[in-house]
Amino acid sequence: MNQVLNRITQPTPRFFKRLRNVGIVLASVAGAVLAAPVALPIAVITAAGYLTVAGGVLTAVSQMTVEGE
Repeated sequence: MNQVLNRITQPTPRFFKRLRNVGIVLASVAGAVLAAPVALPIAVITAAGYLTVAGGVLTAVSQMTVEGE
């Protein structure tokens, strides 16, 4: 567990910072669609669920990437 915490606190490369931000935006927009108070087609709800997961995974993987030693 200590190795994971050390890895998260190390500097992230610029490219992966951008990917992390894209993942956060993707998950946020999909979450907003899922929380919309209007009835949406089932295909939109399903796609938003998948995009939420994809955004979360993209964010987590990008955050764990560190600059080479």
